[in-house]
Amino acid sequence: MAIIVKGRNTVVSPAVKAYVEKKIDKVTRQFKAVGDITAVLKVENGNHIAEITVPAKGILLRAQESTKDMYSSIDLVVEKIERQVHKYKTKLMKRKYNNFREVPAETVPAAGQAAVPAEAEEEFSIIRNKSFTMNPMTPEEAILQMNLLNHDFFVFYDPDFGGVSVVYRRKDGNYGLLEPKME
Repeated sequence: MAIIVKGRNTVVSPAVKAYVEKKIDKVTRQFKAVGDITAVLKVENGNHIAEITVPAKGILLRAQESTKDMYSSIDLVVEKIERQVHKYKTKLMKRKYNNFREVPAETVPAAGQAAVPAEAEEEFSIIRNKSFTMNPMTPEEAILQMNLLNHDFFVFYDPDFGGVSVVYRRKDGNYGLLEPKME
């Protein structure tokens, strides 16, 4: 495990780097296997922004905080990561000692609802391309990961379905599952 501390629009002093490493070390003790942790420290419009990404086995924890002081931003972002770790471990324990409920069938959207008409006249440009590794997981595990990342959707490989699926958060607070079918 390596801790990579980067600075954008600022120079990261050795003291700040040591502070980040000390704070992150507390979080990484919770996991057996942790990948390379990335901490990005930025200064934008007078705000000091700290962003930390922790890839642990099977999950990805990410948090960002912005304040007027870099040290307080680091403290707040580490607290956020610690809350995510606690939330993840609590859900794992609940799942271990209780049977996990299946996703109700009414939360799965109909096949026709996901289609969005595309206009051929518009020209689209891709401004960012992102690749990531997918671990096989169930829809329930994908929902847990999506909530940990605080995203509205999550792409994952479902071994039961045998392909890539997407879980998403609906406006009514429930979850939806998209399973593509080839024609």
